[in-house]
Amino acid sequence: MALDEVAARGLVLLGCGKMGSALLRGWLAGGLPPAAVHVIEPRPSDWLLATGVAVNGPLPEAPAVALVAVKPQMMGEALPAMVSLGGGRTLILSIAAGTSLRAFEAAFGAGTPVVRAMPNTPAAIGRGITAIIGNDQATDAQLALAEALLLAVGEVVRLDSEGQMDAVTAVSGSGPAYVFHLIEALAEAGEAEGLSPELSLQLARATVAGAGALAQETGTDPGQLRRDVTSPNGTTQAGLGVLMNEAAGLPPLIRRTVRAAAARSEELGRS
Repeated sequence: MALDEVAARGLVLLGCGKMGSALLRGWLAGGLPPAAVHVIEPRPSDWLLATGVAVNGPLPEAPAVALVAVKPQMMGEALPAMVSLGGGRTLILSIAAGTSLRAFEAAFGAGTPVVRAMPNTPAAIGRGITAIIGNDQATDAQLALAEALLLAVGEVVRLDSEGQMDAVTAVSGSGPAYVFHLIEALAEAGEAEGLSPELSLQLARATVAGAGALAQETGTDPGQLRRDVTSPNGTTQAGLGVLMNEAAGLPPLIRRTVRAAAARSEELGRS
């Protein structure tokens, strides 16, 4: 199994914030021995110190994987601790937004296998989705290893090219924030119609969560699910008449939203 190599050779985790912690929880719950994990974290939490993993100690000479889970603005300060792992024996797996494969190749040297990944925040409860793309040095076995590690926090999809990563960032990376704002807006609209803030938020939160779960678990086309809820000349149709307006409704608004996020991702990748 792919994770047997990690257990034998070790894994280095650079950064153990929210996403790093979610991954670590998933690995340990899946049976990865704590002794196989070596964490570099300047401010380790009490939870991390209690897991039994090695924290801020000596690193193995050639671990199977070194996973970079720090914010892009901290990359320059954090990476020097790991550059000795470059050269080909260790897979560099990054979940840092906006940092290209080329940037990691420059930092770790020619011949270093690199996989870039974009997870999202529902990974914290094991319901995330992560897109991955490898450089030319990353083998099929190393891509499978990256996928096995990331499956600990949800689904994994493989991209055809790194150029797709900006769109992925705009859709699934930033997407949870759009959904959270939908909950806020739906709750505020309920208040405007006379519901208490507490009741309106409870209704909005449960409705969005339930509808998402129904779409996910049934695999039914979302357009069909929408039609199933919509009675002719009923209340849902009246609401959708506003929401589905091609000039001023949700479709053009979401297109502009995703384009703005993708453009910013492109800009960050050039900086």
